[in-house]
Amino acid sequence: MAQLLWSALGLLLLASSVADAATANYTFTVQSMRINQLCNSTDIIAVNGQLPGPTIDVFEGDEVVVDVINASPYNLTIHWHGVLQKLTPWADGPSMVTQCPIQPNSSYTYRFNVTGHEGTLWWHAHSSFLRATVYGPLIIRPRNGTAYPFPAPDQELPVVLGEWWSQNVVDVEKDALMAGQLPSRSDAFTVNGLTGQLYQCANETFTAVVQPNTTVLLRVINAALNTHLFFKVAGHNFTVVAVDACYTANYTTDTLVLAPGNTVDALVYTGATPGSYYMAVEPHHTLSPAATEDTSDGGATATGILLYNGTSATATPAMPAMPNNSDSTTASDFYSGLRGVPAAVPSPVDVNMTVQLGLGQLPCDAAQTNCSVNAFAAAMNGVSFRLPTQMSLLEAQFSGAPGVYTADFPDGVPPNGTAMVEGTKVRSLPYNSTVEVVLQNPTAFPSENHPIHLHGFNFFVLAQGLGTFTPGNTSAYNLVDPVARNTIAVPTGGWAVIRFVANNPGMWFFHCHLDAHVPMGLGMVFAVENGTTADSMLPPPPADLPVC
Repeated sequence: MAQLLWSALGLLLLASSVADAATANYTFTVQSMRINQLCNSTDIIAVNGQLPGPTIDVFEGDEVVVDVINASPYNLTIHWHGVLQKLTPWADGPSMVTQCPIQPNSSYTYRFNVTGHEGTLWWHAHSSFLRATVYGPLIIRPRNGTAYPFPAPDQELPVVLGEWWSQNVVDVEKDALMAGQLPSRSDAFTVNGLTGQLYQCANETFTAVVQPNTTVLLRVINAALNTHLFFKVAGHNFTVVAVDACYTANYTTDTLVLAPGNTVDALVYTGATPGSYYMAVEPHHTLSPAATEDTSDGGATATGILLYNGTSATATPAMPAMPNNSDSTTASDFYSGLRGVPAAVPSPVDVNMTVQLGLGQLPCDAAQTNCSVNAFAAAMNGVSFRLPTQMSLLEAQFSGAPGVYTADFPDGVPPNGTAMVEGTKVRSLPYNSTVEVVLQNPTAFPSENHPIHLHGFNFFVLAQGLGTFTPGNTSAYNLVDPVARNTIAVPTGGWAVIRFVANNPGMWFFHCHLDAHVPMGLGMVFAVENGTTADSMLPPPPADLPVC
């Protein structure tokens, strides 16, 4: 069976060649590409003919310039997931939030700085289900003259986990929307674009050659559209050193748990008996009750291989014992076991909000031609979010255009029995205000672990748990070394408390990173107002900003 052999040395040479200067320039050509997977020949949309797409590899403080040429038949945008975009909101990328999409046969140049973060982020399409194949790593190294806050690894290895459909993903989304139903489950999971050996009609396997008795830094990214994932390496433990490009205290585990959008930097010591070891990926199902979720994965596991140098490429790899797909305890232990580095948590709080996440139904829209009576819908605080269609929210904020949105997103949970409503509602935040949000994910029919992603900011995770959060119960808060993140998995029937400083003017999407839930309405937008100085005001749009 064919295998794809990647050496860590090759990865490091690639990394050193792309970003020595203060400005890193890239060209992304987005176009159709035919790929053979699972005995099918499928046309996908990809960047530069690669899956995953090209790695952006830069140093903290660099300027990044990416010319995106849309040679695909679809409107699209690119989001730089986790990049703070301080005073560069026009480069953030979510379609109709910060820009109109890049239309076919058009282009747009994204310009931003990677100041204030180190570690593993990623980039992806932020329009329709194109994110299923339009994605890649974004690695930010300590600037020259500084070092990692942990022993320097001998090798580094990006590991991008994804989902694969054997049909056009745009059609998968369209069919679901037209019927008012959830999309069909993916056909496979992938490791760096490949399914591995354990699926029927298996394809190539991503294989990394490592040296014995060395330390490997795995940069693991969950790029899956709609699935939480478990990740293990047979015979090896991980030492987690960062999540979402935010350093953590060292945390040892044999299982990584990643919600869609999450990244984990983890050290692996290659001290096992030289051999061949599977890197295994399986879904973590969180929908409750389970009877409402299609869990027919057929027992398939996506795999890559960690191959010790000198071991035959045909050696049978060892397989790790994977958690049960519904093992919420392993997931909870992972998330609750993480600690950040000691930090000054912002205080006092200026804005307090409680945001309830909910799945439900709304009457079928006239455009949903295959929908019967009611369609699946989602809401935050009873508001099912709808994107504008004629002008992006950021353009409306900058120009003061009326009628594009309303600034009346509610700060609290509506009374029981309140009907879900549709709207383009934002929450205005004064510049430099400290914001605390309680995310409540009630046990309902159905309920699901929602990975909530905040654009433009990192936030501190002060506390999380099961049940209903008790207002004012700050005794459970970690105000010493909370984890910082940009995407938080809010447990089924549980809650999380986050805090951030709104020091970046613009329109910042706050939404579920299960892509199926975004068009259903599970999102809202923070409208951060201008400050009083030139370096705290929204800059004008670039000249090449796409038009609707």
